[in-house]
Amino acid sequence: MTGSGRPKHWAPGDQILWRYLDNATGDVHICRPVTVVRDTPELLAVWMAPGTECVKPVLADGTPVHEEPLATRYTAARTTVRAHWHGTGVLKLAAPDDPWSVWLFWERGWRFRSWYVNLEEPRTRWSGGIDSVDHFLDLSVYPDRSWLWRDEDEFAQAQRAGLMDAGQAARVRRAGQAAVELIGAWGAPFKDGWENWRPDPGWPVPELPADWDRTPAHTAP
Repeated sequence: MTGSGRPKHWAPGDQILWRYLDNATGDVHICRPVTVVRDTPELLAVWMAPGTECVKPVLADGTPVHEEPLATRYTAARTTVRAHWHGTGVLKLAAPDDPWSVWLFWERGWRFRSWYVNLEEPRTRWSGGIDSVDHFLDLSVYPDRSWLWRDEDEFAQAQRAGLMDAGQAARVRRAGQAAVELIGAWGAPFKDGWENWRPDPGWPVPELPADWDRTPAHTAP
């Protein structure tokens, strides 16, 4: 796992961590080892392979977060667990300053299913990967260029739970609208043919390091 030095850009095949910080505590609560596909001043593209061991949040008793009623989903005590990513892999694309990343999903047999626009804080780069904070609201985009909002109920509940104030919620809504405009114009990365991309079969599945939650010295790209 790349973790020493301060590279301006990673090389294809490098293994890094794609992490999200808890909205309330700032601790790492999602960590996904990924393989770098492309890293340029314009775009970071990474591949999360099927079967990758990741870290995800669960309730303190081990119950999956999505099974908790919405009213208490963001106030119930949580912990983290290691778990393997099931299903097909995910290609993640992120331009440095965009308040979102775009994920590509396939069905088995490499039948392309959809893009997923994950609204989030622009990513902070450090020597071993990138960190962000999820903004709850998302969009799904389909090959026929139709789209729909996702998780609007969770976005509203996060505000009621005090995880996002009115000003930040308005900024996230504006970011979402900018993403909708990008979809309408069919701009990058939707127009770029990433749905036809395939991973190098020689890439090993990255391992989850013991210090996946370490606090690094953050550096600019």
